Amino acid sequence: MRQQRLLIPTLRDVPGDAEAASHRLMLRAGLIRQLSSGIYSYLPLGLKALQHIQTIIREEMDAAGAQEMLMPALHPSELWKASGRWDVYGPELMRLEDRNGREFALGATHEEVVTTIVKDEIHSYKKLPVTLYQIQTKYRDERRPRFGLLRGREFLMKDAYSFDRTGSGLDDSYKSMYNAYVNIFTRCGLQFRAVEADSGAIGGTDTHEFMALADVGEDTIVHCTSCQYAANIEKAVGTLPEQSEHNQKENVLQHSQPVKVHTPQMTSIKQLSQFLQVPPHQIIKSIAIEADGTPIVVLLRGDYELNEIKLKQAIGANDVPMLSEADILKLGSIAGFIGPIGLKNVRIIADSSVKGMRDAVVGANELDYHLQHVELERDLPMMTYHDVRNVAQGECCSNCGHELSFAKGIEVGHVFKLGTKYSSSLGASFNDENGVSEPIIMGCYGIGVSRVLAAIIEQNYDERGIIWPASITPFTVHLLTVHVQDETQMKLSEEIYTTLKQAGYSVLWDDREERPGVKFNDADLLGFPLRITVGKKASKRIIECKERRSGSQYELSAKQILTHCHSFFQTGGRSSHE
Repeated sequence: MRQQRLLIPTLRDVPGDAEAASHRLMLRAGLIRQLSSGIYSYLPLGLKALQHIQTIIREEMDAAGAQEMLMPALHPSELWKASGRWDVYGPELMRLEDRNGREFALGATHEEVVTTIVKDEIHSYKKLPVTLYQIQTKYRDERRPRFGLLRGREFLMKDAYSFDRTGSGLDDSYKSMYNAYVNIFTRCGLQFRAVEADSGAIGGTDTHEFMALADVGEDTIVHCTSCQYAANIEKAVGTLPEQSEHNQKENVLQHSQPVKVHTPQMTSIKQLSQFLQVPPHQIIKSIAIEADGTPIVVLLRGDYELNEIKLKQAIGANDVPMLSEADILKLGSIAGFIGPIGLKNVRIIADSSVKGMRDAVVGANELDYHLQHVELERDLPMMTYHDVRNVAQGECCSNCGHELSFAKGIEVGHVFKLGTKYSSSLGASFNDENGVSEPIIMGCYGIGVSRVLAAIIEQNYDERGIIWPASITPFTVHLLTVHVQDETQMKLSEEIYTTLKQAGYSVLWDDREERPGVKFNDADLLGFPLRITVGKKASKRIIECKERRSGSQYELSAKQILTHCHSFFQTGGRSSHE
């Protein structure tokens, strides 16, 4: 393609709200343009890269035995109500009415639709197993769209669904899709980890997220560098280091019961720690929440954070909002000074981090007072303990005992074992060998295709621009003619352009009447793997090559260029001149 004919509206400056590197670079390089908040158009270069990602996905999904289809984006509300998700999914579901007042939703995901199709078309065990997938635009009304393609309201997604007759069959389908995802993200050139995760509004069990490692990621990954353990912060578990000296028994023998102390206006852990001269891990904070209408007080060590996902699972609740100050008064306490001792008619649960704590500080349920020298097993002997905290720095791997590490990640894929959650509610069943009707067992597997594009750029750029992996680059070779008025340079450029295209390489030929500096800067910004420059040595049939990733520059004769390209791209675009 000749660059003077291609729409590549590069920018020197980008909007100030473009926080993520991928967002800034895709705007600067002319890959995307914003239409509205969280809604983008893909210009030619952006679409080319996106199509290469889709090709990799299709090849790996087809190799795993999945079949591609395409389902509607507009869903009647009856389907979502039948599955129970019309009300549960929340405000992210974009809802609308047609001219007759019938309710619809724009597809955020397609479990209901695909289950209905299978319900109508598959009735015998002989037709199972089957895995269906599509690549389609999805819609979610994000409260705060940000980071360009990383969190938008309209995005491209690959979603797949497996249908099996047995649990072991689902295990096989899940493993097949898991392995396909490893292949897909590896071929896309991503650095990623597969981590244990929560299924969220999709439902189901045994779920993994595929996280691309990036500082801009909104998810925290907890992983062990010694073994293979890795989990999203929502699911991560760890073991506490040995108890500090403040928990040693000899420090509390002199206190047979808690002592009330005056703590005027000390409502935060930081304030209380400084006022009483005790470390935060010796303070037990009491968090008052409402679990599906029932008040509950959760006890947590002062230096830890509550994990709402774990809490919901521990108590079997769908929603856990904080209690208001008025509701806390009804419990016989006061906001900022809540404590477990003396509370009545309220369920109390404790995080495992406080089990066995001695010489602890808790709220006294009285304005401006706390209790010191609390010993939980003595003062609250009937306490139940659960893991309801976020794993924190310093905790150890529960598998091997080594210290856990933390990293930021971008979720690019998610695999679920759904079981019969949707098949039971929507009536998708099959007849077994004996004619007995059984619900079909399902799995669900998603990839954020447009997110993958952004994640790749987040991992592959420098101060000059994008550095494309060879597998998904919009063009493999950037041919640059320094002076288009020079007949010799143009003739050699035309020859190289034709030779490489006939050999199957995608080539962008910069034949613009621009200054050389502009062309070189644009080439670095666009970031294709190999740049070939035809300049002042064209009369000697000498050209210059520059490898975008390594920065290596060297001269070759024109007759060497095809052999060199074969060698360069057979190694995935890695330098042979470093």
